[in-house]
Amino acid sequence: MVKGEKLFASFNYFFLALISLVCLYPVLYVLFASFSDNGLLTQHTGILFKPLGFSTAAYEKVFKNPMILAGYRNTLFVLIAGLVVCLFMTSLGAYFLSRKNVFFKKPIMMLVTFTMFFSGGIIPFYLNMRDLHLTNSLWGLIIPFAINTYNLIILRTSFMAIPESLIEAALIDGAGHGRILFSVVLPLSKAILSVMILYYGIGIWNAWFWASAILQRRELYPLQVVLREILLQNSAIAMSAGVDAGDQESVAATIKYATIIVATVPVLCIYPFLQKYFARGVMIGAVKE
Repeated sequence: MVKGEKLFASFNYFFLALISLVCLYPVLYVLFASFSDNGLLTQHTGILFKPLGFSTAAYEKVFKNPMILAGYRNTLFVLIAGLVVCLFMTSLGAYFLSRKNVFFKKPIMMLVTFTMFFSGGIIPFYLNMRDLHLTNSLWGLIIPFAINTYNLIILRTSFMAIPESLIEAALIDGAGHGRILFSVVLPLSKAILSVMILYYGIGIWNAWFWASAILQRRELYPLQVVLREILLQNSAIAMSAGVDAGDQESVAATIKYATIIVATVPVLCIYPFLQKYFARGVMIGAVKE
């Protein structure tokens, strides 16, 4: 390698390392602050390179708050049930639209694609959910969002890449379309199903808007709504009951940071195992008929 190439490579490594640090530091700051001593954190200004002191008081108060545990329970229910419903419904729709000789296939696909750009609006959607008795129910966060159009197109394109000879062989052997889908198509689509799990899972985990709009009972709040309440409505100060008035503000700050970490860690743990499928998922969805 010549001197110019070495210099260029060194600059690239330095520049990419700097970008990585800029992206990673906000997470590290929240982590360090969540383990910091309340008083020291309040007095500190500027960046953090390590926890100021070391205290787990914020995490103790977070896990003692019944809303956090209830939020986790509700979020896990919506996540598990939502993934099952979303994968099932999206697979059915993608399989139907990927088959040849389907009547009105192109008009149906145009109508499906139309929903990516236009919708009825927030108020009609809410009124529709209310008339279907999906408000104040966790199923209201699952059923109306069972199929994402973009994910449907990705899965349909992947199904179309499966050799038609396999489908014809299954039909000759007497298999119906349900059998073909669950015994032939889905087993050959494990990689793209991982993409669907990642897309749907992250979307469900981070969702808060419709949960805050349709849920009036606090015991049904998912974790992200609880987190929003703590961050924006000063619930953290209420959680610090029993603490001296002078320390409430600092305890509230550390509780906010601890709550962010508690809500983020599960996604950070799962994402690296599925991240490698992102590129393939994007490439598959880039080609549409």
